Amino acid sequence: MRIALCNEVLAGLPFAAQARLAAGLGYAGLEVAPFTLDPEAPHLLPAARRAELRRIAEGEGAPITSLHWLLMAPAGLSITAADPALRARTLEVMERLVGLAADLGATLLVHGSPKQRHLAAAGDAARAEEALALAGFWAARHGLTYCLEPLDAGQTNWATTVEEAVAICARIASPGLKTMLDVSAAGRGEAAPVEELLRRFVPTGWIAHLHLNDRNRRAPGQGADRFGPILRALREVGYAGFAAVEPFDYHPDGPASAARAIGYLHGLMEMS
Repeated sequence: MRIALCNEVLAGLPFAAQARLAAGLGYAGLEVAPFTLDPEAPHLLPAARRAELRRIAEGEGAPITSLHWLLMAPAGLSITAADPALRARTLEVMERLVGLAADLGATLLVHGSPKQRHLAAAGDAARAEEALALAGFWAARHGLTYCLEPLDAGQTNWATTVEEAVAICARIASPGLKTMLDVSAAGRGEAAPVEELLRRFVPTGWIAHLHLNDRNRRAPGQGADRFGPILRALREVGYAGFAAVEPFDYHPDGPASAARAIGYLHGLMEMS
C-alpha cells in the first residue's frame, strides 16, 4: 500500500512546496482537491497549467495520484437536482474533471461532495445514479477509476455505508466506477469495525481507495481510532492500492499534522 497526502492540508503553501514537503515527509504522492488549484473553475485549467502542475509534482517526488472534493467549485453544483440547466452544468464539470485527472497523471477520482448529492425529492437517487454511470464511463475512457465515497449520515443521506455504496455501484455496473472507504466516516456511521469492513469488501474488488483519518476528523494517530488493526487487515487481504491521509482538523497545523500522520503510519507498518 502506498500513502498519499491530501494537498489541502498544505494549502497555505505554493503547489511546488506542497509536493516537496509531502515527498520529504515520506508520502508517495498527492491527492489533489481541484479547488486548491483554482477556487472558481478548476475544470477549465489551461493545458499548459495542467502540464506544469504534473511536471512540478513529479519533479518534486510527489506525483498526483488522485483527485477529491470534486464538486466544491464551481459553486452550486448537484448530481441530484432536477433543473436541466444545473444538471447539464454539473455533468459538464464532472466530465472535465475526469479529463483534468488524466492530464495531471492521476489514476483515480473520489466523489464525496456530500452537499452536492443530497436527496430531497422523488427522482433524486435515480439522477445521482445516472450521473455516476456517466462518470464511470468517462473515467474508463481515460483508463481511470471513479470512486463513490460512502459518507456517514451526519454528512449526507445517500450512500452512507460501504454496503450501500457497493450495491449502488453494482447496480449501475458502469466501467470505471468503484467505491472506497473513509475511516473517519466509517467510524461515525458503520455498525462494524473498519477492519471487518475491509476483510469483507476488499476481496470483492469494489474497494479501490482509502482515506485515512480519525473519527475525530484529525490525522491518524491523533485520536482514539486504532490503525494497527486496519493496516493488518489491509495486509491480510492483499490491498496494494493507494490510501490518502485526509484530516479535516489540522492539529497543531497542516505541516505538523501531515508529518505526524506519516510517521505514525510508517511506524505501524514496520511493526506489522
